[in-house]
Amino acid sequence: MQASVSLRLVLILGLLSAIGPFAIDMYLPALPQIGSSLNAQVGAVQASLTAFFLSVGLGQLLYGPVSDMMGRKPPLYFGLILFAASSVGCALAPNIETLVVFRFLQGLGAAAGMAVPRAVVRDLHTGHAAARMMSLLMLVFSVSPILAPLAGSGVIAVAGWRAVFWVVAVAAVLGLMATWKGVEETRTPEQRLDSSLGGALKAYLTLLRDPHYMGLVFIGGSAMAGFFVYLAGSPFVLINYYGLSSTQYSIAFALNSVAFIGAAQFTAKLGQRWGLVKVVKVAASASGVVMASLMAYYLMGGDQLAVLIALYFVSSALMGLVIPTTSVLALEAHGEIAGTASALLGTLQMLSGAAAMQIVGHFSNGKPLPMVVGMAMGALVGVALTWITLGAAKGAHHA
Repeated sequence: MQASVSLRLVLILGLLSAIGPFAIDMYLPALPQIGSSLNAQVGAVQASLTAFFLSVGLGQLLYGPVSDMMGRKPPLYFGLILFAASSVGCALAPNIETLVVFRFLQGLGAAAGMAVPRAVVRDLHTGHAAARMMSLLMLVFSVSPILAPLAGSGVIAVAGWRAVFWVVAVAAVLGLMATWKGVEETRTPEQRLDSSLGGALKAYLTLLRDPHYMGLVFIGGSAMAGFFVYLAGSPFVLINYYGLSSTQYSIAFALNSVAFIGAAQFTAKLGQRWGLVKVVKVAASASGVVMASLMAYYLMGGDQLAVLIALYFVSSALMGLVIPTTSVLALEAHGEIAGTASALLGTLQMLSGAAAMQIVGHFSNGKPLPMVVGMAMGALVGVALTWITLGAAKGAHHA
C-alpha cells in the first residue's frame, strides 16, 4: 500500500515539475513559425524563452520560503492557477511583446512546480532513498522533453502554434486537480512555526555562505547552462541550418531526453556502490571530455549533424547522473530549510541557464559553432567546479 502511495506521489510530483518544461518543449518546434507569424526577429523570439527561464528562476526564491511557512500545497495551487491563466494570455498574444510578457508570468506560475516537489522529497527522505525518489521523479519529469516536442509538432501541424498554449493550460488544470486529490501536506504546522520571511532571508544568507552547497548548485547549474544553450539554439540550427522538419527535430531532441532519463535511473544504485560524490566526479568529468571533443570537431571544420547528435547524446546521459545527484547532495545538510534550499538551487541554476542563453544569443548566426562552443563551455566550467567542490571529498562521506 505504501509503495503504491509513494509511486502515485512520485507521478504527481513529476508531472507538476514537468508542466513548466512542457510549456517550453512543446513550442520549440514552432519558434521559427512564431517569428514569421508575429513578424519577429530570432533574438526577439528567443527572448520569450529567456523571459520564461528568468521568471522561473526568480519565482522559486519566493515559493521556497512560502512553502516552508504555509506548507507545500498552497504555493502549488497559486502557481498552477497563475500558469493556466498566463497560458491563455500567450495563446491570445497579438504580438511578440505581449507573448514575452505572458511567458514571464507563465514562468512565475511554473516556478512553484519546480521548487516545491524537491522540498517534498527532502521532507520524506534523505540519502539513497532520496536519490532513488529523485531519480524516479526525474524519470516522470523527463517524459516531457521526449513527448512534448513530438506532441507540439502534431498540435502545431493541426491547429498552429497558439494551440500549444491552450494544451498546456489544460495540463495545468489537470495538475491542480491531481494536487488537490493526491498530494498530502508534508510540512506540518509545528515545522512551520519556525519559518518566517526574516528567517528565509537569514537562511538564504546561510546557504550563500556555504561553499559546499553553492559548489554543488553550480555544478548542476553548469550542466543546465549547456542544455539551455542547446534549447535556444537547436531549433534554428537543426531546422533552418541542417534542414530537418519539425517532426525530425522533435525526434532528435527526444533522443537526448532518452539518454538523460535512462542514465538517471542508475543514480541510486551507482551511489550505493561507489558513493554519490564519486558518481558526480566521474560523470561531470566525462561530460567535459565529450563536449570538448565536440567543440574541437567544429572548430576544425567538421559539420556533420550525426556527430552533433551522437556526442550530445552521450553528454546528456552523463548529465542524467550529475543533475539529480547534485540536487540530493546540496539539500542533504539543509533539511530544516529544504524549501528555501530547493528554491535557491532552482533559482541559481535557472539564472545560470538564462545568462548562458543570452550570452550565446549575442553570437548566434544560425550556424552550429556558437551553440556548440556555449554547450562545451558549460560542461568545462562544470568539471572545474566539480573538482574544486568535491576534489578532496570522499564519496562515502556524502553518500
